[in-house]
Amino acid sequence: MRVELIDANVLARNWWVVMLRGLVAILFGIATFVAPGISLLVLVLMFGGYALADGVLALASAIRGHGSDRWWVLLLQGIVGIGAAVVTLVWPGITAFALVWVIAAWALVTGAFEVVVAFRLRRVIAHEWLLALSGLASIVLGILLMTAPAAGALVLVLWIGAYALVSGALLVALALRLRSWGRTPHGASPPHRAHAYA
Repeated sequence: MRVELIDANVLARNWWVVMLRGLVAILFGIATFVAPGISLLVLVLMFGGYALADGVLALASAIRGHGSDRWWVLLLQGIVGIGAAVVTLVWPGITAFALVWVIAAWALVTGAFEVVVAFRLRRVIAHEWLLALSGLASIVLGILLMTAPAAGALVLVLWIGAYALVSGALLVALALRLRSWGRTPHGASPPHRAHAYA
């Protein structure tokens, strides 16, 4: 059995974790658009809570998929998310400038991990591009924040909110695809992917 298929099985069994990550991101995104004028402290706490939830869910996926070829990617993603949450929650008085760099670093690392996982799954699961797009959205956010760290608070909030909505929607779509794939015999995978593990 190909390693990619093993990794796909791990993700398919944990489709609900991917779904939760997507829903948490969507809720975070909606909150930023509903109250774009939120204070820095509220944004710090919201991001800290979001990063913590995302990190814990990624860590849960890694633990459940221990033994697969790329479980450590999810483990590192979880650690990065929890680390970003700890920095923001333990240091709630963080400056806007420092917060931007924390979020940018988190976005770049998380995005890179998602692209790596999507690349590994490209020959097994159709629509793995959903995860790749989520990763690319995260990388774009990181680059935007690093190139314009002094942008106004409202602009930063809207950028982060837009990213969360897009990324969340892509993760929810991927979770539904994984759930569907997990319920079918692997031999019934899309014909254009069948040769990958035949």
